[in-house]
Amino acid sequence: MRIITSLAELRALERPRHGDGPGRRAVVMTMGALHAGHMALMRTARTSADQVVATIFVNPLQFNDAGDLDNYPRTLEADAAMLEEAGVDVLFAPDLATMYPHGDPTVTVSAGAIGDVLEGAHRPGHFDGMLTVVLKLMHLVQPDVAFFGQKDAQQLIAIRAMVRDLDLPVSIVSVPTVRDVDGLALSSRNVHLTDDERERALSLSRALNAARSAADGGASKDESLAAGREILAAASGVDVDYLEALDPGDAQPVTDDYRGDVVIAVAAHVGQTRLIDNVLTHLR
Repeated sequence: MRIITSLAELRALERPRHGDGPGRRAVVMTMGALHAGHMALMRTARTSADQVVATIFVNPLQFNDAGDLDNYPRTLEADAAMLEEAGVDVLFAPDLATMYPHGDPTVTVSAGAIGDVLEGAHRPGHFDGMLTVVLKLMHLVQPDVAFFGQKDAQQLIAIRAMVRDLDLPVSIVSVPTVRDVDGLALSSRNVHLTDDERERALSLSRALNAARSAADGGASKDESLAAGREILAAASGVDVDYLEALDPGDAQPVTDDYRGDVVIAVAAHVGQTRLIDNVLTHLR
């Protein structure tokens, strides 16, 4: 695996070949602190493209809490070893000065209404910062296809909207959420959980499963969410930000008479750690 840190090296990267013609370049964008969920993205990309580029950059634009940015785990050496084992061809790991040589960018991307609800409401500016760096990395890497995890559902919706609205020549592929054997969604933030907090955090996936089961049984949106909220209300030490059903097209909460595919998403603080999770289901 080749590790590059400069824009000049990235721009000089040769395009992949497939037989006598051009091959497919895939990108998987991360902020490091890699785990099995990230590796699922890498493996899926590896089977779908002739060249896989992984990026690691802790993007300050998408943090509205300086403490959260400072505490975000940085494990580049271990991450690089995992990526090489997964068969990644290139790791692009720029520093802050490389990505933003003139300081915070003057021109940024707006998530629009997607950035005003749920994660956007709780983390103002997060999606604008995320989309800005994703767009920049797409311009730099020039991928044919990009892979993102379903766990960050609202992020995925925002990226699909940006690619559609700005006519970017990149296919966006989602990869299902990877969970531990007990159901907890894998996250770089899980390292901050104590054993007791980790047990409490299981209430998130249990609430989502209860809501999905209710929906699968024909319950309305409100009835489905009530089933999930009952579990969260009984969980001590879990401070819930939201449990909501979203339209997978625009990330807006759906009405109780809505019928169709939905994302049921949850966010909560467990101790000092904020976790998110979601499931896909259908309201009948």
